[in-house]
Amino acid sequence: MDLLDFYSETMKLSIIIPCFNEEKCIGLVLRKLDEFSKSGAEILIIDDGSTDNTAGVASKNGGKVITHSTNRGKGISIREGIAFAKHEVILFLDGDGQDDPADIPKLYRAIEQGADFVIGSRWLGELRHGAISKLNFLVTGMLSTLISVLFKTNITDSQAGFRCVRKSKVKDFRLRAEGYDIETEMLIKAIKHKLRIVEVPVTRSKRLQGSTKMKRLQLGIKILSHMLRELLIHN
Repeated sequence: MDLLDFYSETMKLSIIIPCFNEEKCIGLVLRKLDEFSKSGAEILIIDDGSTDNTAGVASKNGGKVITHSTNRGKGISIREGIAFAKHEVILFLDGDGQDDPADIPKLYRAIEQGADFVIGSRWLGELRHGAISKLNFLVTGMLSTLISVLFKTNITDSQAGFRCVRKSKVKDFRLRAEGYDIETEMLIKAIKHKLRIVEVPVTRSKRLQGSTKMKRLQLGIKILSHMLRELLIHN
């Protein structure tokens, strides 16, 4: 797809970026989104109680910022982003610079072509050096396989945060996750609601600065708990 043609369109797209202490990364991420903003996309940053200048840098670079007074978790930020988004098509993008905004048209086009829930799959695309640890690579692959088996689907990258969804399809999900387990909960609910789920290949790079805030053991337990609960309930 020609990016110039894409940028020339008027986009009814809300880009939601949950952030916690990403002042060294968020400026560059937003500068890479400048053409999308000029084409009409809403750029919404959920600053989740950062103790650095994430909110200031985001605001300076053109983002609309919602600030939490304390760190409440990625899940709550995502849920709030869905509620505040003004457009029907919502794209989720991490604020650490690992996702490539040049891949956004792939996810957006999949929605235009009839998908309800689009995952930017790192497994179908390119994992650059330093993009993911060996442990995370193995665990993510195992979780994706487990979800595919338990919920009778075929998902390669269940933990990807780079996603695009129709707001009308997900706004009434009864989401409970407060942390990074939000990706798993949203995906399983999308499967159970029989949404049309599509994966597209994306490029994943090493984070621009700093380190992840993810607590892997706790996250793994939460993800498995979500799987069990969703197997037992019907909503």
